[in-house]
Amino acid sequence: MSTWEPDARFDFTAALSNGAEVTHPVHVKGSGPPILILQELPGIGPETLDLANRLARAGFTVYLPHLFGTFGKITMARNMARLFCIRREFNIFLKGRQSPVASWMRALARHIRDRQGAAGIGVIGMCLTGSFALTLMADDAVLCGVASQPALPLLGGSALHMSDADIAETCTAMATKGPGLAMRYRGDRLSPARRMRRMEEVFGNGLDTVEYPGTRHSLLTLHFHEPAYKRVEAYFRARLGA
Repeated sequence: MSTWEPDARFDFTAALSNGAEVTHPVHVKGSGPPILILQELPGIGPETLDLANRLARAGFTVYLPHLFGTFGKITMARNMARLFCIRREFNIFLKGRQSPVASWMRALARHIRDRQGAAGIGVIGMCLTGSFALTLMADDAVLCGVASQPALPLLGGSALHMSDADIAETCTAMATKGPGLAMRYRGDRLSPARRMRRMEEVFGNGLDTVEYPGTRHSLLTLHFHEPAYKRVEAYFRARLGA
């Protein structure tokens, strides 16, 4: 069990897009403009907590919801099995449509904005939550989003985990708020190049993309890449201030 201590913690309940309500704990650390970190498939391990600490030290308030897995540990195989049991929230193979948990994430983004009295928040999505960071920009509560190694839908090739309506709404928001940011390792097979090309195609000038040398996966956590982190911090500092 992790000894990492947040500054605050609360349980957040909201509806999924299928109407069911779910509750997840949310950990809070730091002070300054709010950033929502959406966990990746391996779980919230020490590396994700290090990311939260970095952003808190940089002058942001980090919100870290715990969606599944053992907090503070990497449990890849167990989490993969767990996802098949919580399909009412996540559907990792879904093409052309977001998982039901997207509605819960939107509600949390609004709650964070209102809790802090902020103009809006930033979002980081990673791996299975990567693409959510972009489509959340369609919500008034989200000013900017970073999609790090977006991996859904799994085995989906160039398909996106979002509908045409999601894309249209996000493009409209990006035209007003500024571009989203998407990143991957150039040789990452879980977040394939053809998916990044498809995202560039549908979002156009609304999306800045960066591909770093290497064949690993988790740019901001397990396979930490300092230039990628610096790019993310600078992005949020420019868009949110800190």
